[in-house]
Amino acid sequence: MSNALEIKGIAKSYASLRVLEEVTFTVPAGQAIGIVGPNGAGKSTLLSVISGTEKASAGTVLINGRDVTSVGSEDRTRMGIGRTFQIPRPFTNLTVFENALSGATFGAGLKRKAAEDKALEALEIAEMMQYANTPAGQLPLLARKRLELARALATNPSILLLDEIAGGLTEAECDSLVQTISQLRDSGITIVWIEHVVQALTAVVSRLVCLASGTLIADGDPKTVMQSPEVLEVYLGGGIK
Repeated sequence: MSNALEIKGIAKSYASLRVLEEVTFTVPAGQAIGIVGPNGAGKSTLLSVISGTEKASAGTVLINGRDVTSVGSEDRTRMGIGRTFQIPRPFTNLTVFENALSGATFGAGLKRKAAEDKALEALEIAEMMQYANTPAGQLPLLARKRLELARALATNPSILLLDEIAGGLTEAECDSLVQTISQLRDSGITIVWIEHVVQALTAVVSRLVCLASGTLIADGDPKTVMQSPEVLEVYLGGGIK
């Protein structure tokens, strides 16, 4: 199986602050992995480096075997990287359909009918069709999360980066979202998912990577990772839900 994503020796610093240090792992095509770790571990920064919105201070990012370390976020999106953000960022004055259409038009680079079809397909997959004509600013939290997912799907990703998409949801809402993400995994999309709600992750992913203070401290099957002494130590005092 070929690797959809390869992270080699990634480091990220802001002036003297070191956020990531020598992070290395690979994600085979079609695999779903979870990234866990305490607040401040560097998880979201890692997603930003993968998506190209942040430039790595050192190391290499490869997408489907191609070195994209110096490639910008817009081009990486065209190459198949889709991302959601921890705090949903819809265009609040646009409708849900128009938000998805922006992803298909500017993210995937599609024109007119093709963009409209892709936007509708993304809304269907994300179970947002009933909100298609609703201004995004009027959506409840679960629907805003699902719109964030739909906008990412409208960019036609082969690799989907999810940043705490289950955060703040009720158990029933979380279960509903997990079902949708499981279907995306089964469709062959490669998923890299940051999440504090570990039971949501373990319902979808076959592997966990744990970061602590910007360093990778564990990588393996979820049960082994979450029971490892190193991971238990960084979570001491709470954090696992």
